[in-house]
Amino acid sequence: MQAVFLDFATFGPADLDCSPLTGLLPGIRLHDDSPQMTLAGRLRDAEVVIVNKVVLDARILALAPQLKLICCAATGTDNVALDVARTRGIAVTNIRDYCAPSVTQHVFALMLALTQRLREYDRLLAGGAWAASRSFCLLDYPFHELRGRTLGVVGLGALGRSVAQVAQAFGMEVIAAQRPYAASAGGGQTHGIRRVAFTELLSSSHVVSLHCPLTAETRRLIDADALARMRRDALLINTARGALVDPAALLCALHDGAIAGAGIDVLEQEPPASDEALVAARLPNLIVTPHIAWAAREARERALAEIAANIEAYLSGTRRNRVD
Repeated sequence: MQAVFLDFATFGPADLDCSPLTGLLPGIRLHDDSPQMTLAGRLRDAEVVIVNKVVLDARILALAPQLKLICCAATGTDNVALDVARTRGIAVTNIRDYCAPSVTQHVFALMLALTQRLREYDRLLAGGAWAASRSFCLLDYPFHELRGRTLGVVGLGALGRSVAQVAQAFGMEVIAAQRPYAASAGGGQTHGIRRVAFTELLSSSHVVSLHCPLTAETRRLIDADALARMRRDALLINTARGALVDPAALLCALHDGAIAGAGIDVLEQEPPASDEALVAARLPNLIVTPHIAWAAREARERALAEIAANIEAYLSGTRRNRVD
């Protein structure tokens, strides 16, 4: 089959074993990126298209008359016109549960860096404060243990559950938001984790970690009102979708000390504009990373293997990870 990966560079392929794809589809064309003016030529004969972030809307899909299968190289499919694919009988697959260890690791990297005040202590050493000290240690920035504190998970899918398990190993109490998030009442348990109303989660948690999809319900879920409900010593961690958080409201909360800190791996626009406020702020209680939580080498190789397994299933007439 004629196959093309339109934005292979999003996988940082230099360090990856690509044999799951190239072994299955020896003639696959791997393009680092695909500017708009290249799409007509690259899609004309394509029967299989693999795409991570390139938008396949109705206009672009019209350029691919031979297309039979779209493989989304992520869990989200919002960049594909699913209704058009369904009408044309084009199968669409995604990949699932491939990056939970990587995301979990990043969540705790952010959480621990903020909790332990690592950047502040690094700056003290760089300024010579330890060498000039009369004490064997510096305690300028008090910090605390995670044990006994409460983690509030918003979105208890595979990623949320993975983060919850590690939190429990640290001795944290874990609660999860009841859906719908606007509901006033909680109750019950899921996977042994107590469900509470979203407002209760905000007011009770020392750390709020977002793992829900971006929908009409969750867009700007963390707004000025939500931030005002959080504890003043709380941290916000977002490795899910940038638009879950109102950036202006978050900056105000961090400036004013309404919350203690935030670790943000995703932005509403990626790559960000040169004047993106969250990137430019350089606040001591804010860490922003460039959408890397998912991207440990092992996770990216699992993703390629999952894509290959989806294609192999399609070729054998089996439904696997189909979203259409």
